[in-house]
Amino acid sequence: MTAPYRIERLAKQNRKTFDCGVDRLNRYLKQQASQDERRNVAACYLLIEQATDRVAGFYTLSAGSVLLADLPPEKAKKLPRYPTVPVGRIGRLAVDEDFKGQKLGGVLLVDAISRSSNSELGIYAMVVDAKDEDAVRFYEHHGFIAFGSAPQVLFLPLSEAVKRLLP
Repeated sequence: MTAPYRIERLAKQNRKTFDCGVDRLNRYLKQQASQDERRNVAACYLLIEQATDRVAGFYTLSAGSVLLADLPPEKAKKLPRYPTVPVGRIGRLAVDEDFKGQKLGGVLLVDAISRSSNSELGIYAMVVDAKDEDAVRFYEHHGFIAFGSAPQVLFLPLSEAVKRLLP
């Protein structure tokens, strides 16, 4: 028995039919993602339906940093006093309308956390920029915490993400 989906790095897959219902995310996947890949600005991972080779969803992953002073005091006090803290940033995450309701957003999120935790980089937390209140609720459901100064920017320490979301 074959798994119904696979996740692979963006290459020459057909992305023309992808439609998550958000024009700027659709446009990004169809027109910008391959440029970001070539420039090493972001890595784009696609969730592919095995039976049809359709793109069911995608996310981007890149390196970043946040100011130590922006973290909640209870998190910041456990870290070295460097001005910034290294993070993995999920820049975009979307699921095609035809595949919604199957918890594939969570599958993509778990894959991003797994890749980040298995990298050889020092990454303290995962950070996301939620596009709207629905996205905020999605990430909060998975344990992410909003930065006080920017409620649509959320983070989850990687050590907590691994305990919470990885098998």
